[in-house]
Amino acid sequence: MTAGRVYLDYNASAPLRPEVVEAMLRVLTASGNGSSVHREGRAARAAIEEARAKVAALVGAGGGKLVFTSGGTEANALALSPDVRVRGFGGRGGNTPPSRCFIGATEHPSVLAGGRFPAEAVTVVPVDGNGVVDLAWLAERLGADAEGWPFVSVQMANNETGVLQPIAEIARLVHGADGVLHVDAVQAAAKMPIDFSTLGADMLSLSAHKFGGPQGAGALIYNPGVDLGPSLLRGGGQESGHRAGTENLAAIVGFGAASEIAFGEIDHYMMAMAAMRDEIERHVRQVLPNLVVFGADVRRLANTSAFAIPGVKAETLVMAFDLAGVAVSSGSACSSGKVRPSHVLAAMGVAPTVAEGAVRISLGWANRDEDVERFASAFASVTRKLSPRRQGDRAA
Repeated sequence: MTAGRVYLDYNASAPLRPEVVEAMLRVLTASGNGSSVHREGRAARAAIEEARAKVAALVGAGGGKLVFTSGGTEANALALSPDVRVRGFGGRGGNTPPSRCFIGATEHPSVLAGGRFPAEAVTVVPVDGNGVVDLAWLAERLGADAEGWPFVSVQMANNETGVLQPIAEIARLVHGADGVLHVDAVQAAAKMPIDFSTLGADMLSLSAHKFGGPQGAGALIYNPGVDLGPSLLRGGGQESGHRAGTENLAAIVGFGAASEIAFGEIDHYMMAMAAMRDEIERHVRQVLPNLVVFGADVRRLANTSAFAIPGVKAETLVMAFDLAGVAVSSGSACSSGKVRPSHVLAAMGVAPTVAEGAVRISLGWANRDEDVERFASAFASVTRKLSPRRQGDRAA
């Protein structure tokens, strides 16, 4: 983090925790390959497996299998495959391929693209005005699918608004239709308690850099009864044959270290983040009482607030905050820099004139109360200069 600046874009990428840097430095000079049988290779393998256990523990997945990937996008692509098969789940799946892939309308772009499913096999599930999946719509479509079993992918927490999906209810519907459920938990992991063993998901995607781990490290966790099918990367037999190539030892160790720290701090983290987020929203509503906060009426991540100032372009706001020493986002980091409306807000039915002024604040492990005060001061200054209503007041 740059000295003197306030970083409020943790949903894009969190700063590396100092303890994670130390853990990674310890293995960066190691010479062993985790696939080698000599002492150095065994040491590398032990470090990988220790990290695997720590990541699994973060989300209560001790009984599941875990494949390390390059990040959440690759984990999602590995999961979303028409070659997935399931066994040992009662009537679900068997040796037949999924008949359709259902994905939420507000998913991350890596899921919204449908992964490896052909476009004609993908159905988008609508959401309500708060961004929550329409359960009645989903139940009806799942019940009408007589051709086979459905594959469903939804995110646990939205990256732009922080809105949480009712995963347990979705799992009940999906499994009632003999389907398989993949959950993108990239934004939720380490920000709220997750227990894979009771969640109802059959697959779960994670990414280290969203909570203080390194960029370039992710994971797909799956139930033992799931057969992922052909790997994305062919070659050696690393990661139980699901991802060829020498493992990124330092990144994986960093992932494990970040997971271990986050696991011990989740309750404190949630309380601290919620307090700061609520204080931020109190400040912005004092300045602009009619300001729109997206998803404020439903459960959200404790660290996330997305709001809009009608009449002011988001990119203008982001640049103004940047000049004021505060880093915020106009939405998904995968879409930032592209002048296009948010597909998340569009799916929620937000008017384009409102959506174009949407800004996301996302907090994390290094933020403190003074960061909230700095943001509040910057917000008052920026909106005083840019808000059309206030400009009109000054002119009058």
